[in-house]
Amino acid sequence: MVNGLVAALVDGLVAALREARRARGARRICRTGEPAEPASPSTTREGEVPVTGPPLLALRGISKRFGAVQALMDVELEIHSGEVVALLGDNGAGKSTLVKVISGVVPADKGVIEWEGRTVQVRSPQDAQRLGIATVHQNLALCDNLDVAENLFLGRERRRPGLLGSLCRLVDGSGMRREARRQLDELGIRIPDVRVPVAVLSAGQRQSVAISRAHLGEPRAVLLDEPTAALGVQQTSHVLDLVDKLRERGVGVLLISHNMGDVKAVADRAAVLRLGRNNGFFDVPTTSHDQIISSITGATSSA
Repeated sequence: MVNGLVAALVDGLVAALREARRARGARRICRTGEPAEPASPSTTREGEVPVTGPPLLALRGISKRFGAVQALMDVELEIHSGEVVALLGDNGAGKSTLVKVISGVVPADKGVIEWEGRTVQVRSPQDAQRLGIATVHQNLALCDNLDVAENLFLGRERRRPGLLGSLCRLVDGSGMRREARRQLDELGIRIPDVRVPVAVLSAGQRQSVAISRAHLGEPRAVLLDEPTAALGVQQTSHVLDLVDKLRERGVGVLLISHNMGDVKAVADRAAVLRLGRNNGFFDVPTTSHDQIISSITGATSSA
């Protein structure tokens, strides 16, 4: 009974937070500015999600094996533009492997990846970047000895105009700092000086820099691997605000998280993996905390 009361309290709190975020008017608004019509379920299973419109990114029957370990088996997933999809599962469920397949780090053994309805080959991170897929890994991949602007443009530094850039290959440091400042302000990231080394930033600021770097190339889809895992309450709230901003810009977001509060706060749909297989697709606003947890732990099977 106590557990039921605690679960009800958690659901109430995250529902209130979600409604506060919805009040900004971005969640259920069409491109025309009119409220979107609620989708009707395409399945009779309670809590499962209808598919509306063609997906930006779709995975069809993705399988991946590492030696004797079957990491993924016939996994299906869809992400639409302007949508946050939470990818959930216990440790070893295959979440990180699936992200590596989407981002081109490891190729799938079997299955099809579709981008805007057409079949594509994602065999390297460069292939994913060319499509418009950006990934923020859990380790962030930031260089502590470089400043914020240098980290944002790491690997895609801008050259100075004219002969200094084309012949001498001098970097346009001032131009990169101006663009970094504009990018941070646009996303509401509070870092006073883009010239400070990343090493002196807080964990939340470092995560924000990594997300900002992913967004700098104007991606169509962003994969976030445990973005709030090591953050405090205030820093987590700021990162979730960034996720909201990405959705408002029409970016499809795949959010990997173990934090059900974060999922309930920002996700539109949830896809659950268990032992490398699909174990349920859920409409987050209308599905209870207990239903999703049951799917994660294997107490119920909705695949």
